[in-house]
Amino acid sequence: MKLLLKITYILALITTTAFSGLAQTQVELIATDVLKGGTADGEQVSRFIGNVIFRHKDTNIYSDSAHHYKKRNYIEAFGHVRITDGDSVEITAEKLFYEGNKKEARLRNNVVFVKKGKATLYTDFLDYNRVEQEARYYNGGKLVDSINVLTSKKGYYDLTTNMASFKSNVVGTNPDYTLKSDTLQYSTETNIVYFRAETELTDTEGNVFTYEEGQYDTKGKRSDLNLGEIETRSYILSGNSLFLDDLRKYYTATGNVEMISKEQDVVITGDKSFYDKRTGIAKVFGHALMKKIMKEDTLYLTADTLVAIENQDPQKKRLLAYKNVKIFKTDLQGRADSLAYFNADSIIYMYNDPVLWSSGNQMTADSINIEISNGTIDKLNMSVNSFVISQDSIDNFNQIKGRMMVAHFNNGQLKKVDVNGNGESLFYALDDTESYLVGMNKIVCSYMVINFKANKADNISFYVNPEASFIPPHELQEPQKKLKNFDWREEEKPNKEDMLSNSILAPDKNLPPVTEEIENQKVMKTKPIKKQLRKTDNR
Repeated sequence: MKLLLKITYILALITTTAFSGLAQTQVELIATDVLKGGTADGEQVSRFIGNVIFRHKDTNIYSDSAHHYKKRNYIEAFGHVRITDGDSVEITAEKLFYEGNKKEARLRNNVVFVKKGKATLYTDFLDYNRVEQEARYYNGGKLVDSINVLTSKKGYYDLTTNMASFKSNVVGTNPDYTLKSDTLQYSTETNIVYFRAETELTDTEGNVFTYEEGQYDTKGKRSDLNLGEIETRSYILSGNSLFLDDLRKYYTATGNVEMISKEQDVVITGDKSFYDKRTGIAKVFGHALMKKIMKEDTLYLTADTLVAIENQDPQKKRLLAYKNVKIFKTDLQGRADSLAYFNADSIIYMYNDPVLWSSGNQMTADSINIEISNGTIDKLNMSVNSFVISQDSIDNFNQIKGRMMVAHFNNGQLKKVDVNGNGESLFYALDDTESYLVGMNKIVCSYMVINFKANKADNISFYVNPEASFIPPHELQEPQKKLKNFDWREEEKPNKEDMLSNSILAPDKNLPPVTEEIENQKVMKTKPIKKQLRKTDNR
């Protein structure tokens, strides 16, 4: 009877999830000994008792008992709670409150958080955000690794960078010293302590050292700037060899240079680098590559030279790229002569012959800027000589041209293009089999709005003296098939594998290979237009 209940519940849960159409994935029951149903405060709740197991994507949740609020995708678990997140994280506690839609876990009482091979965190009060890959505690905690033990009243651990931050009543101990501070950071990757406030260090002989700022290598027992690594306000810079001129505050690194942002998920690599501490400018050149983690995707950028500019004002922090700039992301590729990326507003500015590819469309203009939101392209602004081209299933080129354009995206898909000034467009209509040409829509209008559906033009609104015509195939002449300054540049589209091949992050560094899905984007074509475009004259 118990087995029948489990099977019935699981089948019902799978069926409901498959057809719900919800954006968030549902927490899935894997096993339980006993299932009971009921309500709490008017809300339906399922209660599970004995050997309870839930799964949420790569995360498994184990407990003695649990309450599942299916409508909210919410779980309360009790007794011998254990979470495994992928292969690297394991957490145990007495209680768990898990919000599936937010991927947030609140664990209470005798919490032990293990980042395998790095560190173990002990506390009674832990919040774990799976999306941000961050674990926080607020009322006392202890971090232990192979070398050090650090305790504090408050703290958090960033699983992506393996950086732990401690605040209030911080005490660190190892066989060689004891330190006390109000605020410090510790990398479980490098075993380096970063002092963020006045810190007192006492060694085994009773000697006392006071640090206003700097760093201490707990493994190599070196202070501040150590061989192979330089810390700036925002970056950690490393290389095979260093030249340190602390009088001029000017430092250089050569050979396998790597610059890691401490504030964002950004890594910059190259052959050579220098850092001018007085100006806050760091430059990397020679096979320069930037890698930025953006949610479930990664943005790659290569150029002859990359420049990171630090500033106390977040609005002035930026990354500059010069000569032969290429960018690659699964839903966006591009090239330009130069580029600027501003951290504060997540905008990429491209200059001098920029070209972008996204959603099967090629976009060019004298200058382009890209607005990034939630890790994907949100808006693309094109200034002067703007041109958008896509290719249908029988190799016709649909085209939009204008002085200024704004392309709007939703979840990486092109949704709308606003054309402002000297607007022109050509769209080819195909039959229902998408194999034969029915005719070509030609539109000339000062201002128009083109709405897209499934990455193909769906309807167009005209403003200010529109001129529209439909040309049947037998009347269509070759010169009419392309707008002035048409330039199809598909062969220039960057390839991730080529961009990484000469960097220190080449495939032999165990990077994942370029997938077939990504590689196929080079030949992705938009779906054809099957009929004449619907139009709205809004003069």
